[in-house]
Amino acid sequence: MKLKFTPSFLRYNAPVLVCLAVIALLLVLPTGYEGALLYQEAERCTALVVDTDSSAIVDTGLVRSGEQRCTLELLDGAFAGRTVTGINMLNGSLEQDKLYAPGDKALVVVSHDGDTITNVTMSDHYRLGWEGLLAALFALFLILFAGRTGIRAIASFVLTVLTLWKVLVPLYLNGFNPIWVGLVITLFLTVLIIALVYGFDRRCAAAVSGACLGVLVTCVLGIAFTNLFQIHGAVMAYSESLLYAGYQNLNLTQIFMASIFIGASGAVMDLSVDITSAVFEVVEKRPDISRWEAARSGMNVGRAAMGTMTTTLLLAYSGGYVALLMVFMAQGTPVDNILNYKYVASEIIHTVVGSFGLVTVAPFTALTSGFLLARGKAPLFQAAKKAAE
Repeated sequence: MKLKFTPSFLRYNAPVLVCLAVIALLLVLPTGYEGALLYQEAERCTALVVDTDSSAIVDTGLVRSGEQRCTLELLDGAFAGRTVTGINMLNGSLEQDKLYAPGDKALVVVSHDGDTITNVTMSDHYRLGWEGLLAALFALFLILFAGRTGIRAIASFVLTVLTLWKVLVPLYLNGFNPIWVGLVITLFLTVLIIALVYGFDRRCAAAVSGACLGVLVTCVLGIAFTNLFQIHGAVMAYSESLLYAGYQNLNLTQIFMASIFIGASGAVMDLSVDITSAVFEVVEKRPDISRWEAARSGMNVGRAAMGTMTTTLLLAYSGGYVALLMVFMAQGTPVDNILNYKYVASEIIHTVVGSFGLVTVAPFTALTSGFLLARGKAPLFQAAKKAAE
């Protein structure tokens, strides 16, 4: 079958080429932190746990301390095939501690002096194999059910991961303004991800316009209410570790502000695409529809979608805090105390401000899609009407 490179074909497939080119560029783009290894004179590799000795572990109620000595067979790296003893230190933290059993596969750090191994530290269980299997199954089912659209979705997923890891994080570490960097990267991803759905056409322009306006509203509200709530960015998990690692110049509060609209941007894009697709279908069936009527149809779709999308954000952000809620209830903490805790207030900002973005993106997208899409169909209808007469 011969492909016809019509303008519509090029508009629809050009985003795929752009996305693949950006992915290829990001894959070879250095972060600048490749040499910032914690262990410079060490070999990181995988090892098979052959035997364990837990006699040095001390149990005090729920707390375990001491060390577990493991006999390991190194599976790769410069010392592959050697049998060594690895130390698994326990710090009394159920969150961070781990125990190994014979047959487990572990990620280890081998300290050495030339060809002599001086120490073997056990980092954690090796999970990359299962993670790769999970990712492969996800990609397979996505392609089976969504076809070419599934392939585009995988491309947008890979693009987003690489952009955050190769661009956003290094720029933050280098001290660039987190809000401006976050806005630019979020808007860039918004344009390209929506273009992968529609191609570079009027639907893309309508959905991108509405989504970007919604992200901007979320950004402004996030900045305002973070200041009003007096939230410090150190409320983010592991943020203080950055300061102790030598990055005292980082503005954690601005990073927290940027995380608000970055976290909500996915739901904003989703809703904008839903509304745009609905308006496009209406215009296709009724090419004589006015722009205001098309916009009203988009608003009706937006009203129906907002009821579930705001709940989606609530569940997404609160799902990871079930244990904390259980602690509050078990201790009989009053609700007003709970709502005043800064880490609870920070999640309220994430949820409510993100929902504001959804509430505003609906009318924005309804207007942009109504005006951009209906206007493109009206002349065709008029021409057909005159021809019929």
